[in-house]
Amino acid sequence: MNASYLLKGIMLGLLLTIMVGPILFALIQAGIERGFRAGAMIGLGIWISDLIFILSAYFGISYLLNILEWNGFELTLGIAGGFVLIITGILTILSKPPEIGKSSGISGSYFALWIKGFLINTVNPFTVFFWATVMTTIVAKDNMNGQNAAFFFGGILGTIIITDSLKVLLAKAIRRWLKPKHILWTRRISGVALVVFGIVLMVRVVI
Repeated sequence: MNASYLLKGIMLGLLLTIMVGPILFALIQAGIERGFRAGAMIGLGIWISDLIFILSAYFGISYLLNILEWNGFELTLGIAGGFVLIITGILTILSKPPEIGKSSGISGSYFALWIKGFLINTVNPFTVFFWATVMTTIVAKDNMNGQNAAFFFGGILGTIIITDSLKVLLAKAIRRWLKPKHILWTRRISGVALVVFGIVLMVRVVI
């Protein structure tokens, strides 16, 4: 029985990994510019954010449903999330990519990357509604006990961690063929993508 929930979680995790969003661009940019550890730090922020949502949804489902029923929830979170994405995108466009192999201030930059990944995932309304939907339509419907839920969510989160890490490794692998101007354009494309996602998010919740 546990194996079936694990498989169901893996399948849902794979579905998430093929979706194009701001997280994908952030992971690729970090992998190309700074390598695997930097991309993994952004991933770590994303994964911890997801874990917090999972625990909050599982242990506080009644409170979560009350929050989702608030009329201004989607608008407030959408505007806040769009604002964060737009500001992050603009800063990405205006700043220069770090020199490959440069190690000065690396611990501080790693923490900033962790914060970036955490915020991009946390303020995204899709993340909130995704975990809430999973909790109400799958976990509650199947009446999962703690052990089954652990296998299910472990399958989702484990798949996300593995596939995100593979994306970063792929980005790092292609870095060797990129010249500085290519890396600069990669940063600009990533920044523009974040701005576009932010604008689309704000327009959708307002409309």
